[in-house]
Amino acid sequence: MFTLTLRKNFLIGLMLFALFLGAGNIIFPPSLGQMAGENLFIAMTGFLITGVGLPLVAVLAIANAGGQSGLQIIAGRVHPIFGIVFTMIIYMAIGPFFGIPRTATVSYEIGVVPFLSERAASSDWPLALFTICFFLVTIALALNPAKLVDRIGKVLTPVLFIIISALAIKSILTPIGTIGQAQGDYVTHPFFRSFVEGYLTMDVIAALVFGIVVVNALKAEGVTKKGPIMKGMMIAGLIAAAGLTFVYVSLSYIGATSVEVIGMQQNGGAILSLASTVLYGSAGTSILAVTIIFACLTTSIGLVAACAQFFNEIFPSLSYKIYVLIFSIFSAVIANIGLTELIAISLPVLMMIYPLAIVLMLMSFIDKAFGRKPIVYILALSATAFVSIFDGLLVADIDVKPVTKLLAQLPLYKQQIGWLVPAIVGAFAGVIISFFQKK
Repeated sequence: MFTLTLRKNFLIGLMLFALFLGAGNIIFPPSLGQMAGENLFIAMTGFLITGVGLPLVAVLAIANAGGQSGLQIIAGRVHPIFGIVFTMIIYMAIGPFFGIPRTATVSYEIGVVPFLSERAASSDWPLALFTICFFLVTIALALNPAKLVDRIGKVLTPVLFIIISALAIKSILTPIGTIGQAQGDYVTHPFFRSFVEGYLTMDVIAALVFGIVVVNALKAEGVTKKGPIMKGMMIAGLIAAAGLTFVYVSLSYIGATSVEVIGMQQNGGAILSLASTVLYGSAGTSILAVTIIFACLTTSIGLVAACAQFFNEIFPSLSYKIYVLIFSIFSAVIANIGLTELIAISLPVLMMIYPLAIVLMLMSFIDKAFGRKPIVYILALSATAFVSIFDGLLVADIDVKPVTKLLAQLPLYKQQIGWLVPAIVGAFAGVIISFFQKK
């Protein structure tokens, strides 16, 4: 049975970490730190479940499904049409709707805004000009991304990791300030609030895409059987999980200790930029700015390429190059609403689709127990969707009061994970019904 060397396993683990380490992983932990304050430990526990634990489970689910088109295969167990539609929704969410535009807005917030005058920073034209340049480079490199993105990623991801480490160590040795007080929901239920906040990293749905990349990398090294693939994926996943945990804990601590010096900020990009200036002066701001821009550019190129490849396979009437242009231009337009607004818009959508992705992923590990009967998937996901859709609408300030009053009776509903019990009940109901179906 062929297995990889320790060095090869480590390199593939670093590759998975590099794929995950994007805009969302950098901007949300500092914000969480500022809001959680004295409840940081409890909050980070919830955040690490959705930001690290579930993505690890997700990449294993893809490996368990066979890797290539793994997400579509798993979702197709509900129904072939659902498999295609849900996979398209996932790619659009992590791609041109939210994920790709966010790479540009984070680059702008951390890499450009600190160097602008107050008047220029409050204007719209600097962001517009930056996004045009950012996505012109994305288009040029995404048309032939393989070697260049790989080389940039191998250099910039370690550099970014070193910079984050330097910020973390300095913030521990010479703290910016004391840990502040908890704010808002982080006072009453920090664990559940941060659990939901972890949705914003989009790491679970990203893992459903990145898992395919890692499986292909393992197969390219000669690992073809399911057992060794699962072992290789587990090792890679644990390496990536360790790296992400370090990044999240470090950045959230910086946020938690920053309030009395830099004040409460609208987003994590602003927090990290101001904190780096306090810790290392203008040199720290400049180094962080350049690294973040190139790291986010690499992520942008990779996501544009992945989305273009997927949709070219589903709808081959348009070429890969045309999809690159479409997704890049669309992302540039979306990016111009700004980082804070983009986060606000993305949360309702993620509240709707994230629970579905979690339930689908977890059920893929146990579906042999019920013979992969579609009815079990259908009832579990239908119950989940009913709650998560109205959760998303409520976050978007659309309150369908007759429904929300009914849903408010569910366990954990106030903590925004009211979908959990209905999902379990739906799955059990599906199992019971499946016993009466004809074999």
